[in-house]
Amino acid sequence: FGKEVYQIRRDVRMFYSFKFTKKVFVVMCTCFLIGLAAGGFGIHKAVTAVQADKELEQGIQLPIIMYHGILKDTKRQGKYVISPELLESDMKYLKENGYTPVFMQDVIDYVKNGTPLPEKPIILSFDDGYYNNYAYAFPLAQQYDMKLVIAPIIAKTEEYSRANEENANYGHITWDNMKEMVDSGYVEIQNHTYNLHASNQQQVGIKKRKGESESDYQARITQDIQTAQNSITENMGTAPTTFVYPFGAFSDTTESYIRSMGFQATFVCESRTNILTQNPECLYGLGRYLRTNETDSAAFFQNILKQ
Repeated sequence: FGKEVYQIRRDVRMFYSFKFTKKVFVVMCTCFLIGLAAGGFGIHKAVTAVQADKELEQGIQLPIIMYHGILKDTKRQGKYVISPELLESDMKYLKENGYTPVFMQDVIDYVKNGTPLPEKPIILSFDDGYYNNYAYAFPLAQQYDMKLVIAPIIAKTEEYSRANEENANYGHITWDNMKEMVDSGYVEIQNHTYNLHASNQQQVGIKKRKGESESDYQARITQDIQTAQNSITENMGTAPTTFVYPFGAFSDTTESYIRSMGFQATFVCESRTNILTQNPECLYGLGRYLRTNETDSAAFFQNILKQ
């Protein structure tokens, strides 16, 4: 009988010992999993920090595409005019390859405040403010969820706003067109002068004229650009941050005048990809790739994006 009692006591001790061990095991596993999760979070934070430091050190690549007119008539297409179908193909290609169009304000916020940009930022810029940008590019931007940066010639905007004329073949966007696009959240407006978009023997954009004194030159371009700035601000409610050089033309002193007027960035027409750092100097003289109708989307973007 004593032997049986001993066996029962031993079995009871083993049972409670097993329950205790099981509890300990569960607690240990839970602690391990919590530690692993915390460690994984810590590793993720560390990796993110390293990536951020790498971006600060090496910079972020920012290609800018320069569009002008968008027309259906094949006879009008060429160096500065592409078809709506080609523009749509461009947007499809960018979306399929992970590129995200951004505004210049997004770029400025990254450079000056460290506000994050998407992984593959790109800017789709449209010079001169043709009505066909509103008729064709704007609906595509809404369809493919893409931001556009439009730099209109304000004298033309005022002319077509007064005439209340809308024609895709030759017209320019009106103030109503512009406000609708800006209010949609898909379009940002930048400064492309009031009425200095001309190229002839006397004048090439805002470049200094032959024989023009420095004081006359400064007064001429700053008055025109400020007129455009005031008109855009009054009609859109916000002031442009970026100046877009007509024809990419400028003189030795031009940039200093542009900066003194408060512009935080400038666009030129040099074909190159920009590198964004935390140095605001990187915002001036941003290069752009001219989009012609000569190549399809894959060939065009693979060439400039080096994929």
